[in-house]
Amino acid sequence: MTETTIFPEGFLWGGATAANQIEGGFNEGNKGLNIADVLPGGKERLEVLNKPGFNWEIDKEKYRYPNHLGIDFYHRYREDIALFAEMGFKTYRMSIAWSRIFPDGDEHEPNEEGLAFYDRVFDELAKYDIEPVVTLSHYEMPLNLVKKYGGWRSREVVTFFERYVNVVLNRYKDKVKYWLTFNEINSGVMMPIMGLGFAVQKEEDKYQPTFQSFHHQFVASALAVKAAHQIIPESQVGCMLIYAPVYAYDSNPENVMYALEESRFFNNFCGDVQVRGKYPAFINRYFKEHDINIEMEDGDLELIEQGTVDFISLSYYMSRTERKEKTADEIGQGNMVGGVKNPFLKASDWGWEIDPMGLRIALNELYGRYEVPLFVVENGLGAYDKIEEDGSINDDYRIEYLREHIDAIGKAIEDGVEVMGYTPWGCIDLVSASTGQMSKRYGFIYVDLNDEGNGTLERKRKKSFYWYQHIIKTNGGEL
Repeated sequence: MTETTIFPEGFLWGGATAANQIEGGFNEGNKGLNIADVLPGGKERLEVLNKPGFNWEIDKEKYRYPNHLGIDFYHRYREDIALFAEMGFKTYRMSIAWSRIFPDGDEHEPNEEGLAFYDRVFDELAKYDIEPVVTLSHYEMPLNLVKKYGGWRSREVVTFFERYVNVVLNRYKDKVKYWLTFNEINSGVMMPIMGLGFAVQKEEDKYQPTFQSFHHQFVASALAVKAAHQIIPESQVGCMLIYAPVYAYDSNPENVMYALEESRFFNNFCGDVQVRGKYPAFINRYFKEHDINIEMEDGDLELIEQGTVDFISLSYYMSRTERKEKTADEIGQGNMVGGVKNPFLKASDWGWEIDPMGLRIALNELYGRYEVPLFVVENGLGAYDKIEEDGSINDDYRIEYLREHIDAIGKAIEDGVEVMGYTPWGCIDLVSASTGQMSKRYGFIYVDLNDEGNGTLERKRKKSFYWYQHIIKTNGGEL
């Protein structure tokens, strides 16, 4: 057992989920359809996400839609929050489903049933002194905004988002202190369907609409930050990035430069705008090479400069190794991005390379660049879990993975990095965003549901449940 005493007092230990992956109740409480509601499960999901021209319609004859049920948190939130409290959670990162509050996204008046649902969730968390960390937009844009306006390509969506944000900030101003704007905002480069609300069409070049959409999200994020600081003076608002440090495959300067360019583009572009408050100089060459011309309104750049975030939250699952010239069979799997396979790293059941040191590197890189507090709001191991004959689930592989990553956070703190907290992803089993599967399990809590949607939905504590309970109890002092 590793002895450590480096985690600061008040460190926010907890877990993370997203509304579209756990809630279910997709057509209850006057909720409108959102992006996740039309994504099928299994290998079909990846085909949908990667092929051009997706039509956003539900085809029950052809596909299953696992997000419709999720894990039924909509009806079981009290039971699940009680289990979080039993583990000792100090915080719970969750999201509000935009389409529960504004079913079509463009209404003038919110849906009271949706607002009341989150009141109940926040009140239940408060009962156990669990601090909510709330993501405003987590891959669940109202489908009407996608079909009618083209998602974030439309400037009108900024107005709709601002209206939604003001409603929830005013409603929950006494219940929520920590807010995140857009989940994994930089994912829009790889998966515009989920992050930006549009599917690339065959005749359409993706670069211009992608970066125009980013600009609209930057404006919307700045508006949200300013509104939060005004409505909830003690609030703290963060951006949320996928972060995967990029290693050069070798010391060839060509590969080192390529790795640097890839890292700046994917890891730093959105962070620079949201934290530093301006477009970075390095993006100008990219815009020129891809003939990108961002349409801006008067005052946009001033607004972005004024609406910078208070902290950076990030998901970290893996690092990325890059070589300028590579073949298809060398490319590895990963969270939106892959790179080439790193011979020094092992991989998960889904091919994501496991690199705890990469988290320490990521935290040092981010803090060195921005010097604002950091919050690791996603990190975890998707794996197959087996129920033993006695009913136990001995997920030692998950414990080992999390222990090594928590130790990496501790070492980063010793390096001088300011880290606010740690909320491992999928603290309870949920529907995978990338594959729509239940068999890709992350949780400390097992949910009896399979990839075909069959099961009792019974919750079971895994071995990791008790291990993480001890981690929280000792504030990371005994890993």
